[in-house]
Amino acid sequence: MTSNKKFIFFGVIFVFALVTGRNVSLQQADRWFQSFDTLFSSTNQPPSQSDWQRVLRVVDGDTVELENGEKVRYIGMNAPESVKPNWPVECFGHEASDYNKQLVEGKRMRLEKDVSDRDKYGRLLRFVYLEDGTLVNDTLVREGYASVSTFPPDVAKEAQFKQAQQEARDAKRGLWAEAVCNGKK
Repeated sequence: MTSNKKFIFFGVIFVFALVTGRNVSLQQADRWFQSFDTLFSSTNQPPSQSDWQRVLRVVDGDTVELENGEKVRYIGMNAPESVKPNWPVECFGHEASDYNKQLVEGKRMRLEKDVSDRDKYGRLLRFVYLEDGTLVNDTLVREGYASVSTFPPDVAKEAQFKQAQQEARDAKRGLWAEAVCNGKK
């Protein structure tokens, strides 16, 4: 978006704050703008061929390596650890990794950025879509292989993922099944 559009957006937020009597910080307004900008910039243009990447291998339940060597960490959710150095395999870690492998290994995916580009380990932070439109992050949560884990400013799909997690819990799927993890989750 151009700076003029950002100026207009902040004006709308200012009026909203005045009308509703809510306090809105500049940081909060900027996060809203980033989510708004990401949402509309990604939906107004069809994905180009360069937006699609093939998965070389699945690292674990929430991380993959692409053919170009980049590692991608799914944002908005967290799967139990299965390969973290000096860390025990967590309950349901192998199952989450295997399910992720079934979903994406060898397939092409479209990567969608929220606000942050990379995590502290240098991995791309992305929402990941398969060619059939499946949002992998959501599917892993909805099927009970991951739980919601958001870190501002990357919160664009937080409400969607919380709903998916509630559905998994209500249906006692995966991590939420009574016999899994001895009720520790």
